[in-house]
Amino acid sequence: MSTTPEAARTDPYTLTPEGIKEPPVGWRASFRYLGPGLILSASIVGSGELIVTTTLGAEVGFALLWLVIFSTFVKVAVQVELARWTIATGQPALTGYNRVPPRLGRMGWVNILWMVLALTKLLQLGGIIGGTAVAFSILMPIGGEPLEFRSLLIWTVFLAVGSIALLYSNNYSLIERGAVFLVVVFSFVTIVIALGLPLTPFAYSAGDVGSGLTFLIPAGALGAALAMFGITGVGADEITFYTYWCIEKGYARWTGPNDGSDEWARRANGWIRVMYKDALVSWVVYTFGTLAFYLMGAAVLHPQGLVPEGNGMITTLSRIYTDTLGEWANIVFLVGAIAVLGSTMWAAIPSWSRMYVNLLATMGVLDWQDPVARLRWIRVFTVVLPVLWAVAYLTIQSPVLMVQIGGVMTGVFLVATVVAVWYLRRTETDPRLYGGSVFNGLLVVSSIAIGLLGVYTLLQVFGVGIG
Repeated sequence: MSTTPEAARTDPYTLTPEGIKEPPVGWRASFRYLGPGLILSASIVGSGELIVTTTLGAEVGFALLWLVIFSTFVKVAVQVELARWTIATGQPALTGYNRVPPRLGRMGWVNILWMVLALTKLLQLGGIIGGTAVAFSILMPIGGEPLEFRSLLIWTVFLAVGSIALLYSNNYSLIERGAVFLVVVFSFVTIVIALGLPLTPFAYSAGDVGSGLTFLIPAGALGAALAMFGITGVGADEITFYTYWCIEKGYARWTGPNDGSDEWARRANGWIRVMYKDALVSWVVYTFGTLAFYLMGAAVLHPQGLVPEGNGMITTLSRIYTDTLGEWANIVFLVGAIAVLGSTMWAAIPSWSRMYVNLLATMGVLDWQDPVARLRWIRVFTVVLPVLWAVAYLTIQSPVLMVQIGGVMTGVFLVATVVAVWYLRRTETDPRLYGGSVFNGLLVVSSIAIGLLGVYTLLQVFGVGIG
């Protein structure tokens, strides 16, 4: 099918002089142009925070509070630098990844590694759809007792089909509005509960918080800690798909094609500053959400020796609410859990659909610049991916393990992401768009930290070296 002239004129991935728009100045004027980061937040405050972060708090108490803060903060500079390249070039992440040498035929090594990540993410996102099905099954069991296979099967199928129906249009505005609603709901409920813990029998003190800032990893917690680092805050997948949402919001199109002029550089830097604000707002949202979940796991579950496992994950996590507020709060928790996990599904389906299609485009299966073919393929994956995730969950039925496996691989792929970011910065980003000295210093620190932890993951989790 050929591209229509109208589709080409309105396509956010096609940069034309007609699409140029002056960037806003200041927070008030910029507010209406924020949005990609809220889709990011909807994805982040889900699997990592509700499942992995709370589980880690239940396992080790307050000891790794420092890692929660470090994990959410350290990766933002890499996210922003990749988005800077995207705004300057109008190209999404996997297009750039594919140009990083060495290459194997049409494929760059980063995209080959991305395919391995995608396979593990089938498990992680299967864990998300499974966790949501468990919450629905407890709240409204169908055809038997809660957590019986029949009830889980029905709810899993319902979630997969419902997600496909809601997201099939792949309209950016719809995805953004849904993400904003879900972020507001789960952020408000979770933070209120966490801040209210000092008024309950599971109160935590300043000393408890201080004990979690000692920069140590307790014995036996390394695997969970590495999974948490890979999955909390912006992971490799969120860093990658943030570029697609920056383009679809319009940042690159409004900047226009690079004609080498000072006017283009001024516009580009203006829209990059808007992207900075967008990334900052999302960082605040998911950092507070992450801290809230960790504090609840450490303060409520850890003293009782409760660690979320298997399909009992939701039941165990609900103890955070029922043990502090009473049995009536179980319904509140289940609704909150559905909002939190559902937000990850809401953001993940269209995000991963775009990344899969971009990968196929780098392999020559389609022309990424053809908006008609691109949307057709995105809709194919919008249908296929929820089905695959549902099958993965119904086969394994261990949401915590499934999410942790995806988290570890995400940590490994972060190293490849850092390599790609520095390559694209050096070879394709206009030097007039580089960040200031403070940002560049943070980018170096972030890159080193991600690199060291990625190597450590390989050595320890996969048994490559340290004996």
